[in-house]
Amino acid sequence: MNPLERPFFAHATACIDEPCSIGEGTRIWHFCHVAAGARIGRVCVLGQNVFIAGSAVLGDGVRVQNNVSVYDGTVIEDDVFLGPSAVLTNVVNPRAAIDRRAFLDRTTIRRGATVGANATVVCGVTIGRHAFIGAGAVVTRDVPDYALVTGVPARRAGWMSRHGHKLVASRDGLMRCPESGYRYERRGDVVRCLDLDEGAPLPAPRAAAVRHYRDLDAPEEEDAER
Repeated sequence: MNPLERPFFAHATACIDEPCSIGEGTRIWHFCHVAAGARIGRVCVLGQNVFIAGSAVLGDGVRVQNNVSVYDGTVIEDDVFLGPSAVLTNVVNPRAAIDRRAFLDRTTIRRGATVGANATVVCGVTIGRHAFIGAGAVVTRDVPDYALVTGVPARRAGWMSRHGHKLVASRDGLMRCPESGYRYERRGDVVRCLDLDEGAPLPAPRAAAVRHYRDLDAPEEEDAER
């Protein structure tokens, strides 16, 4: 494909093997490698040094941060976030002397989930819709929708809203997202949003994003001079 005719942007240092499928509006940055056969959706972002294998599938709106490899057998649905240096695997018992390319274990990351920086996802699991994997966690089993999991091995530490806030039950038993106001209800070991279907995309943002930083406690004057 002629770079001038591509419906996506790829930095000059990126390696795009053909044939592959890359959706309109996707941006592929420095030193990425997209293998032949890969399928990448619309309006995705691949940060520096990302590898996408030939049978990997990425939906629309996926954001893959620096130094992440998405190997064969991985399916990533729409609006998933993979944090810097997150690790995905595809063979549960690798040996250098044994070719197990015919015995890959599928990993599925469902719509809207977040995998934090340096987290590891052991192959063969499904991460539920809008689940949140904490930084450095090691996921060894399936993660329910909306679950917040942390630690090694990862255990559930609460529930997260679709906007990425930890949910706390109020007096009426419902959990409300402080950002969106959406209501969530726990039904046994399952959480459901009462205001938006789990498979539906979030409504369009009300305003363009503006880069800013959360306020932190001001340092002591002595520290500020260092």
